[in-house]
Amino acid sequence: MTPPSPGTAATVAGPRLAEGRGPLSSAVAAALRSGGPPAYATGTVLKADPWGEDLQLALYLLYELHYRGFDGVDDEREWDPDLLRLRQALETRFLHALRTELSDTSRSRSVEEAFAPLLVEPVDPSGSLSHRLETGGELWQLREYAALRSLYHLKEADPHAWVIPRLTGRAKAAMVAIEYDEFGAGRADRIHARLFADLMADLELDPAYGRYVDRAPAPLLATVNVMSLFGLHRALRGALVGHFACVEVTSSPGSRRLAKAMRRCGAGPSAVHFYAEHVEADAVHEQVVRHEVIGGLLADEPDLEADIAFGCAATVLLEDRLATHIREAWDEGRSALRSPLPVPPGVLAGQEP
Repeated sequence: MTPPSPGTAATVAGPRLAEGRGPLSSAVAAALRSGGPPAYATGTVLKADPWGEDLQLALYLLYELHYRGFDGVDDEREWDPDLLRLRQALETRFLHALRTELSDTSRSRSVEEAFAPLLVEPVDPSGSLSHRLETGGELWQLREYAALRSLYHLKEADPHAWVIPRLTGRAKAAMVAIEYDEFGAGRADRIHARLFADLMADLELDPAYGRYVDRAPAPLLATVNVMSLFGLHRALRGALVGHFACVEVTSSPGSRRLAKAMRRCGAGPSAVHFYAEHVEADAVHEQVVRHEVIGGLLADEPDLEADIAFGCAATVLLEDRLATHIREAWDEGRSALRSPLPVPPGVLAGQEP
C-alpha cells in the first residue's frame, strides 16, 4: 500500500468548526474549511477587542489545531505559517491586555504574595460561584456551569503537560506525578476528562469534545485560551506553572462546594463523583505543586518568580471576569450561555431560563 502524502491526512473524529463571530474568527474558520490562508487586515487585529467574542474565538480555533483539530481539517494546518502569523498577532493583543489590566504589578510580586490570598476562605463569598451553587444553585445553573467548563475539563491537564519538557529535576518529577493522577494513574476510566464526560451524561448534556463552543461566551473562552497561550510558549513556562498552581490551590474547596450542590440538586452519582474526586486529590496536589513544582522551578530558575506570580494573577483575573459574567446573567434570570441549553426530558420548562 502506498503511504499517504504529507498534508493529505484530515482529522475525522475531531469536533466540527464553530461559526465565526466577527471578521477574525470568520477568517480563521473559512481558512480551515477551504485550506487557504486566512483573509484579514492587519488593522482589524490591531483594533480588535482583546476580551471580545471575535478575537477569543479566533484564538480558540487556532489553538485547537494543537489538540484534536477539527472534522475535515487537514492535520498539517497545525503548523501553517499564515495561521501561525495570525495567531501570534492575536496572542500579542491578548497578552498585552492581560499585562495592562494587571498594571504589570504581578511582575514585581513574589510567589508568596501572589498565592497568600488564595490560601484563605474569603470574608465575603458573595462573588464566588461555587458558594452560590452550593447554597442556592438550581439544576439548570449547574447544567450551564458544566457546559461552560466542558471546554477545559474534557481536555483537563492537557495544556499543562506542555510544560513538562521545559522543567528539570524536582519540578519535572513533581509535575509528572500530578499529571499522572490527572490522567487516571494508568486507568482510562479514571482520566479526569472521562470523569467529567460522565458528569455531563448525568446532567443530560452532550459529552462530545467541543460540543458547546458555539454557546461559550468570550469570558469563558479566555479562561481556556490562556492555558494554551502559556503552554505553547517556552518563554511563558513560569506563567503556566503559576496558572497550574492557582488552579490546584483553589480546586479542592471549590470542588467540595460543587459536590454538595450536585447532591442537593439530585444531579446523579457521576456528577457528584467528579467533584468529590477533586476534593482529596487536589488537596494533595496543592502541596506538591507549591513546594515541589514551584519550589523546584525557583531553585533552578529564580528569575522566573515574577512570571509565576503573573500566571497566578492572570488566572484570578480571568476567573473573576467569568464569574461576573455568569453572576450578572443569572441575577437577571437569563442564561449565561450565548444561547440557552435545550430542556432535557423530565425537566420542567419553568426550571430553565
